[in-house]
Amino acid sequence: MSEKESDLSQQQESAEKKKDANKPKPVKASKAKAEKAIVDQKLKKQLSDLQAKYDQLEDKYLRAEAEMANMTTRFKNEQAKLIKYDGQALAKDVLPVLDNLARALQIEAQDDVSKQLKHGIEMVHRDMEKALKDNHITKIEALGKPFDPLYHQAVKTVPVEKGQQPETVVEVFQEGYLLKDRVLRPAMVVVAQ
Repeated sequence: MSEKESDLSQQQESAEKKKDANKPKPVKASKAKAEKAIVDQKLKKQLSDLQAKYDQLEDKYLRAEAEMANMTTRFKNEQAKLIKYDGQALAKDVLPVLDNLARALQIEAQDDVSKQLKHGIEMVHRDMEKALKDNHITKIEALGKPFDPLYHQAVKTVPVEKGQQPETVVEVFQEGYLLKDRVLRPAMVVVAQ
């Protein structure tokens, strides 16, 4: 080979070496890909952590909101019951007074003064019953009715007589009263058995 040819081939070889030197090395490219994959992995982990935290906070929020709704409903129900049964304690305290007035009316009056006194007691008794009725306090009907332990308290039992049904109320010792649908005091009764 001539000298020119050998110089030319050396130049080509050195040019190719320079080209190869300027090319990115495969090691550097794979290292960059690995770093990118690590960053992607870290970002995905952060995203999943944030999503889990968000889900947890959303769950807490929804539970708190539901609890508030339950408390509001419970409060409204309690308010309605308080309003519905307002005056229950006063009514329970007044019932013995009404019983005593009824007992006083059972006494026979013989002279004019006693009759006038009895008439006054009748008026007070009638007004008390009207006031109770106006406030939704009613007597429990017991005489001749079937015995019901929700409304009657049996204080005595007697054998069934002719014309009576078993398990019926044959005598009332003390009247029972209801406030709307709640029993203030059950009727004290005698039951035929």
